[in-house]
Amino acid sequence: MSGAGAARRGGPVGVAVVGAGVISGAYLRTLRGFPDIAVLGVADLDVTRAKAAAHEHGVPVAGDVPTVLAIPEVEIVVNLTVPAAHAAVASAALRAGKHVYGEKPITTTPEEGQALLAEAAARGLLVGNAPDTFLGAGIQSALRAVRAGVIGTPVAATTAVQSLGPEGWHPDPAFFYQPGGGPLYDLGPYYLTALVALFGPVATVAATATRAREERVTGSGPRAGEVFPVAVATHVTALLEFASGPVAQSVFSFDSAVGRIAFEVTGSEGTLAVPDPNTFEGPLRVRANGSDEWRELPVAGTTAGRGLGVLDMARTLRGGGPHRASGALALHVLETMAAIADSAQGRAFRAVPPLPREAVPAALPEGWDPTIPVT
Repeated sequence: MSGAGAARRGGPVGVAVVGAGVISGAYLRTLRGFPDIAVLGVADLDVTRAKAAAHEHGVPVAGDVPTVLAIPEVEIVVNLTVPAAHAAVASAALRAGKHVYGEKPITTTPEEGQALLAEAAARGLLVGNAPDTFLGAGIQSALRAVRAGVIGTPVAATTAVQSLGPEGWHPDPAFFYQPGGGPLYDLGPYYLTALVALFGPVATVAATATRAREERVTGSGPRAGEVFPVAVATHVTALLEFASGPVAQSVFSFDSAVGRIAFEVTGSEGTLAVPDPNTFEGPLRVRANGSDEWRELPVAGTTAGRGLGVLDMARTLRGGGPHRASGALALHVLETMAAIADSAQGRAFRAVPPLPREAVPAALPEGWDPTIPVT
């Protein structure tokens, strides 16, 4: 699985984080707790910010991107930059002989994603990508329940995630409303990745989309009160048909005063209430046909947090086995989102390129423990 630029080694896998923004703290806290991983560097365009993050989390090297790419022991670069920079930073890491794990979406366009995976394959390197929340206890328990036939044969799913958008809490939210952002590209990966884990690849989609306002206002932090433009749809409704047969209807919105998170899977024998796919926990509930009551199902697995996908990649590098939060899976989700956006614009069904069978994520084995080293 490793190329000439990243020969197979032993011991903890060296990791560098590129992008010291809001989400980096969650990754650094989690990654520093995994014995299979050694966090060796933090980089950012703002070197002062990189140094502050490194100091807070006990990381030995901080600086710009070339600085951390030059660390010989770094095998995986965790790319936490804004979506518009994902492709360029990932490609730079590949050229340096590093495997790449990125935040979602993998790139802003399918063409960029396809080129990135082709480059990685040519160099013998791995690409992985968020979200990795589907590796958490909640979605893994839902996956086991569906595969065990708890609701019979899966028929359909209904999902919704609605709010007034991130500008109320994020100190620099403008990028959420540029290409590669919006509720579809920001929140869609959580729901679509979980759906693909449950049902397999998406085959066709249809959608509508709109936006409530042409401008938004930053609501917190040093930029509070700044007005910025909206360049993407902020309310998207999608219909999805999966190659295995089930269908789904999904709403992604930054225009709703009523916050809503919903994820239900309907089967021939009942309905499963799936946990929020933007988290790692439960609860998980089932309601059988003919029953008036929901029943709690056991939730088992890890709730360690963001970075599980990096750990899964590290263990793949050391021991082989399935690479679950893979670039191929992330590209399929990106191609699905692009097809949804195109369908909304063209008012027609759109086909989604197929996902190779081997890229449908395998379930984690029961007892998979991020705190017990296997490298």
